[in-house]
Amino acid sequence: MNVELPYGESALTATLPDRTRTLSNTEAVTPTPLADLDAAVAQALAKPLGLPPVRELVKSDATVTIAFDDATVPSYGAIRSVAIGALLRELEAAGVSRRRVTLICANALHRKLRPAELARIIGADLVAEFGDRLLCHDAEDPDVLVNLGETDGHGYPVITHRLVAESDLTIYVNAGYMRGFNGGWKSVCVGLSTYDTIRVTHTPDGMSMSVHGNRMHAVLDEMGHHLERRLARRVFKVDTMLADPHHAAMVVAGSVDDTRRAILTAMAARFPPRREAARGRFDVFVYGVADASPYAVFSHMNPILTLISSGLGYLGGLVEAVGTPGCTLIMTTPVPERWDRVAHPSYPEVWERVLPLTRDPYEIMHRFADDYARRPDYIEAYRERFGFHPVHGILAVYPLKRLNHVGRVIVVGALDPAVPRHLGFEVAASVEEAVARAETIHGRDCALAHVLQPAPARP
Repeated sequence: MNVELPYGESALTATLPDRTRTLSNTEAVTPTPLADLDAAVAQALAKPLGLPPVRELVKSDATVTIAFDDATVPSYGAIRSVAIGALLRELEAAGVSRRRVTLICANALHRKLRPAELARIIGADLVAEFGDRLLCHDAEDPDVLVNLGETDGHGYPVITHRLVAESDLTIYVNAGYMRGFNGGWKSVCVGLSTYDTIRVTHTPDGMSMSVHGNRMHAVLDEMGHHLERRLARRVFKVDTMLADPHHAAMVVAGSVDDTRRAILTAMAARFPPRREAARGRFDVFVYGVADASPYAVFSHMNPILTLISSGLGYLGGLVEAVGTPGCTLIMTTPVPERWDRVAHPSYPEVWERVLPLTRDPYEIMHRFADDYARRPDYIEAYRERFGFHPVHGILAVYPLKRLNHVGRVIVVGALDPAVPRHLGFEVAASVEEAVARAETIHGRDCALAHVLQPAPARP
């Protein structure tokens, strides 16, 4: 069978054995885009879940913070601007002046966005109108962080932006879900927090894309409930399910827990459990890696994002779910060694200094995470020069955990074979050559899967 595989910015065609099964890492059911986004947002705000409408939650002298997802959430339509505009009208109906509202981009440890980049995701009109009342979160500014103590259940530290603690109402606009990874309390308890809180969930074992029984969100729920109890007021949420990166399929509003529950219920049919969808286990997986990542928006890919964060991480979940122990992963990518030293300042050093010492993500976390999290030079780049937080280069290699299950990775089409070999990966000139090599290990009749991956999301 002939298949077309993503290969950086292009694609390549490969011939696979007839016994190959095609598996999909995309949704089983593609939802229909909303015919009228403005009407859908208005309806969601008129009938919120678990909370009164916004206009009933504030008095005319209220201060309000509207937070929104940053550009790493691959949602490039109008949902942020439409939702913020509708919320401003709701607040005005309650007598709250727009000048009493602050907008904040919940970029967590991701890089801050330049005004032109903010305009791309919320619209130039809002950027111009709000001026210095439009902020990007700074996870390293002690003056804007408030420590709300530890949760009663497991003692998780809950640190948030001062605007959340001091505003009369905090509203969060979620721009879309990546399976079950984001949304819910991750929006506030990660997006508007700092390393000491984020490190609780951002471990090799802590992060989860699961729509069903997501262990990461159980932690975040405990944090969020603690936050609301300490502040003695609720957070209002607008949650979105996307039809594609440019169109929404569903919008709900209300409490954080109720809106997430509604979105996940709708998503369950789109993403059945991976083990059930595959109906078998496989020895060899073949898929391509496109030049796209949530962490390369307004930038470009690098070897860590290509081979580890995307190749093993975002694209590799199915491999861990239905692959036999010691399975072989074949990925196609040119993976040039190029670095954006402004957007990803710590990444080249992680590649050159950390990965030659160890590719064990648990050892990397224990030996290097705290060190990078507090590096003054890289922190200055995060705070002042639009760079990712230095610890993000460490977090991005945690998908190396998949190598505990995957026996070998063979990279096809690398422009420089030294790049994948830097990680201990093998190289091959063609997919056919890589498959033949895998068959010498797993047998001529080994179970082989071609994995269809989501189309790359681009602004």
